[in-house]
Amino acid sequence: MTEDTRIRMKFKPKRIFQMRVAGIAFRDGYVLVHRATHEKFWSFPGGRAEMGEQSQDTLAREMVEELGVEAQIGRLLWVVENFFHYEGKDWHELGFYYLMELPETFPFHEEDIVHRMQDGKHPLEFRWARATTEALTQLDIPPYFIAGEIENLPASVQHIVWDDGNLDDK
Repeated sequence: MTEDTRIRMKFKPKRIFQMRVAGIAFRDGYVLVHRATHEKFWSFPGGRAEMGEQSQDTLAREMVEELGVEAQIGRLLWVVENFFHYEGKDWHELGFYYLMELPETFPFHEEDIVHRMQDGKHPLEFRWARATTEALTQLDIPPYFIAGEIENLPASVQHIVWDDGNLDDK
């Protein structure tokens, strides 16, 4: 068994800090999203950084692990301090959101699940969602501010402090 070096700290009572890196990949007016099948909400693909790992390397590693492809990691869009309540715990997440490109060989369909994989004890499913504020708002994708920005990405990196509220109510 390998040592778990992902950046995540647990505090009592029921508080967690983690560093997460995610990618925003577009194709034909759609953006790739994923979810653990036990969750009601979707998110942008990525995962937790490991100690000593640069954020771009985290995203590249996660795409190989989750999608089986080498993604081209683009520019950083947002650094997000996100606060939320999830699975009975209070979370403080430091998130890095990058543009990324996936190889054309990665499947695309406007409606269907295009990829599934097992991530620990939870199955993940991936699909393409229309890259519009309306579609992402309906799909319920935290951090929620991204839905309002998806049609007009920032020209330079933005630092956002955000509170997604109670995700257990979703």
